[in-house]
Amino acid sequence: MPVWNPWRGCKKCSEGCEHCYIHKGDAKRGVNTGEIVRTKDFYKPVEKLKNGSYKMKPGLVYMCFTTDFLIEEADEWRDECWRMIKERSDCNFLFLTKRIERFAQCIPSGWADGWENVTVCCTVENQRNADKKLSLFSSLPIKHKGITAQPLIERVDLERYLNGVEFVVVGGESDRNARVLDYSWVLDLREQCIRQNVDFEFRQCGTHFLKDGKLYNLQTKILCSQARRAGINWKREQAESQM
Repeated sequence: MPVWNPWRGCKKCSEGCEHCYIHKGDAKRGVNTGEIVRTKDFYKPVEKLKNGSYKMKPGLVYMCFTTDFLIEEADEWRDECWRMIKERSDCNFLFLTKRIERFAQCIPSGWADGWENVTVCCTVENQRNADKKLSLFSSLPIKHKGITAQPLIERVDLERYLNGVEFVVVGGESDRNARVLDYSWVLDLREQCIRQNVDFEFRQCGTHFLKDGKLYNLQTKILCSQARRAGINWKREQAESQM
């Protein structure tokens, strides 16, 4: 599926950023992650073929996976991105943010109660940030909302914030110094989602993964496949079809 990174670079802003894979990868390449720059893909959604059709196919588009769409240093470019998002109403744009407190000052004119083709995922990693960010997130005018608890670094209670949320994604940390992901935390979040009829996805195990009292040290390449093997993803549509 398409990925659109109109700019790159980011700055650590929460406990979940401690072992960020973007910062690690940039360090290996000698790139300054703290420098926020526009990319050559800035106009990717509206680029066209010779026949006049869009190069980017309709459907889901993941945005800003090497940055944060709401980062302050990109304020001067964001309005143009909103213009392209509005033009491409045949695409569903999804972005994650650790800066949900900036959302209200970053939305475009004409936003009203949100756009149908935009999904916003608020990222949290512990209870402190969940309480701080999700209490605000719940009140924001957004048509489609998701929560990403990745990396999850402690047990969290999100149930009070799940009204109006369409899905929750959970995952562990990928790094040799990663904090442990306890499988019981994952299962607890799953039960919270089921009770509130919210889709749940276990996206990836952590490098250090605790299950049934045993600590596993897993290779990065199998973190996602091991999570899928757990078979605990849940969708409300499937549950309703079985009723």
